Amino acid sequence: MASTADIRNGMMIRFNNDIYSITEFLHVKPGKGAAFVRTKLKSVTTGRVLENTFPSGAKLEEVRVERHRYLFSYADGDDYVFQDMDTWEEARIAGHKIEGVEFLAEGMECEVMINTDEELVLTVDIPQHVILEVIYSEPGIKGDTATNAMKPATVANGVEIRVPLFVNTGDKIKIDTRTREYIERAK
Repeated sequence: MASTADIRNGMMIRFNNDIYSITEFLHVKPGKGAAFVRTKLKSVTTGRVLENTFPSGAKLEEVRVERHRYLFSYADGDDYVFQDMDTWEEARIAGHKIEGVEFLAEGMECEVMINTDEELVLTVDIPQHVILEVIYSEPGIKGDTATNAMKPATVANGVEIRVPLFVNTGDKIKIDTRTREYIERAK
């Protein structure tokens, strides 16, 4: 058991019969009354974010998690098959546990978070940036780069994102998998 004094970003706790990750916290000591901790919690199973206030000194049930490196092999229906990079054992993981699943590519190294008490896969984190080739984009007009105008483009895995006007079909671009936004042309 941990207390509110042990709270830190990324800490996993069991709360309301679910496992939550603490994304933000703030210790508050008002001039009048008892101190408390205001937190923002993200459910590992549903992805839902909620805010909760714990009284100072409250006991929290900490969940022990381990992070392992896995290599993505292939998709099989709604499941995705990964290989543990240490033991080379295969693991089938449901698609809803993978944030940014549309950016998964064969041979991509991912980080899998496992609840060690129940040997249960909680989430799969894919790399924050991927480099993909633009397979379709309307051609840009010369001299149209004075504004920050964006146009739609389809990348190699079929995802459509917004890119600057100077990006053309065949260019390789760097994409943020969390926000699905264009970052820069790949070098």
